[in-house]
Amino acid sequence: MAEFHSTLYDILWLLLAAVVAVPVLQRFGVPSVLGYLAAGAALGPYTPGVVIDVESTLPLAEFGVVFLLFAIGLELPLSRLRTMRRYIFGLGALQVLVTATVLGGLAFALGLSPKAAVLVGVTLAFSSTATVLAILVERNEAVTQTGRVSIAVLIFQDLAVVPVLALLPLLAGTGHDIGTALGLALAKACVAMALIFVLGRYVVRPLYGFIAARRTSEVFTAANLLLVLTVAWVTEMAGMSMALGAFLAGLLLADSPYRHQVEADIDPFRGLLLGLFFMTVGMSVDLPFVAQNLLLVLAVTLGLLAVKALVLTGLARLLRVDWATVLRVGLLLAQGGEFAFVVFGKAGALGVLDHTTTQTLTATVALSMILTPLLSSTGRRWSKKLKRRMGLDLVPTGTEEVQQHVIIAGYGRVGRTIAGLLQEHGVPYVALDLDAERVAQARAEGLPVFYGDVSQAGVLRSIGIDRARAVIVTVNNARGAERAVGAVHDHAPGLPIIARAHDLRQQGVLRTAGAAQVVPEAIEVSFQMAGLALRSMGIADDIIERCLAGHRSSGYGTLESGNDGAGHR
Repeated sequence: MAEFHSTLYDILWLLLAAVVAVPVLQRFGVPSVLGYLAAGAALGPYTPGVVIDVESTLPLAEFGVVFLLFAIGLELPLSRLRTMRRYIFGLGALQVLVTATVLGGLAFALGLSPKAAVLVGVTLAFSSTATVLAILVERNEAVTQTGRVSIAVLIFQDLAVVPVLALLPLLAGTGHDIGTALGLALAKACVAMALIFVLGRYVVRPLYGFIAARRTSEVFTAANLLLVLTVAWVTEMAGMSMALGAFLAGLLLADSPYRHQVEADIDPFRGLLLGLFFMTVGMSVDLPFVAQNLLLVLAVTLGLLAVKALVLTGLARLLRVDWATVLRVGLLLAQGGEFAFVVFGKAGALGVLDHTTTQTLTATVALSMILTPLLSSTGRRWSKKLKRRMGLDLVPTGTEEVQQHVIIAGYGRVGRTIAGLLQEHGVPYVALDLDAERVAQARAEGLPVFYGDVSQAGVLRSIGIDRARAVIVTVNNARGAERAVGAVHDHAPGLPIIARAHDLRQQGVLRTAGAAQVVPEAIEVSFQMAGLALRSMGIADDIIERCLAGHRSSGYGTLESGNDGAGHR
């Protein structure tokens, strides 16, 4: 019980520091990542005041990276991943190999033993998945060219974690045959990944269909958490990183109709736990050591950033990546990665690295991560200037799956009819519905229909609400339609919203919620029937149309004293 209270005490202080520090620093233009790092440093063992036990909160913090990688996997269906294979296995592999060689050579030249130099070179070749992806997600750049290239390199780095973890005990002298150990590690990794994809295709997706059909939101959320944590656990048992397992779990659902709702459900967990991760990074920085060895830490940090940026820039140009993207990717991935904290800690315990070297490298990696938002902003400015000088469009091209599209909330009879007419005129659309069977049928026909609740902000972001041209709400439920209209209006106040209403009373509610235009179906059916009756009596079409147009232009106000269609329909 005492241990529980101690952990709860630590978590409360972490939450308080985040709630206070991050909004205050953001007010002065400081990125949220730096806010979390600063809050963590304030609670660390190297600053006066409250001290948090890092070990008690680290397991929770690691889940932040896990959920972030899961969300990225959701954004990368296998079809898109195949198009990135040149960057994953080309640029990613070359980056790790060349960077590790250069940094390892420099470490050996500075006096480290061959074993230690190899370990340092390989470990520093990795970048911070959490820091980079947090910046890309925060700026809505995960699917831009910069985001795609960066994510491809990070994917290969996560794959390369397997041989590095197998290499560590061998360098410490606890292993015998390096080739055998690496072969076993890679074999376990291949078996684990094959098992994940087989189970995903034949078990996970059918299970999601069954759960979605029950329409129980809390069970759907529980299924998401179960999937992420189970796959992460399997990959960790196979000697890989939990983050890579989470990424594979995301890939399982990336091509499914449920991915938008899944992304919305895990978004709160991802943001909170990722912030906790950055706070633990801040707590790990030995500030007195950094102060005493400031020049050394700064020199090593600047050297690391320069080498990684130059190597990655040169390799990306060899693969014919445009200069504007090269500049951004080189600076964005120049930092050390969170994986280094684990490796250097274990290396120090095993005696591969001495205490001073371990602390210097740990401080270097932490400082490089702290500088990443600044480097990213610098790369962004340079990229824009270069694009202007070269006469290129400042808006990224070939980055989003769909742009200027119409979002259809509800894919029943009305939604299907609207989608068909939009498709007939070449207007792109994305439809959402909560009927799993209906969605599955539409997906089988190759239509852009997904499972998700349009009233959730996370779902709206995942289907590109910021790039949409209009939203049509056809939800056949008064309360659901009101929630949907309100959510869209809150997220994108200037976006045209066209909504379906049953009658004039609901029309007023939806207009108040933010709909630009509302079509009361009962009244419109009455208009159609009255028009047919008047035509059969010989009244001219133009007279009928003027009459109906007058009622519509008044917002159907002239009919409010009569039957509003709420009765017989």
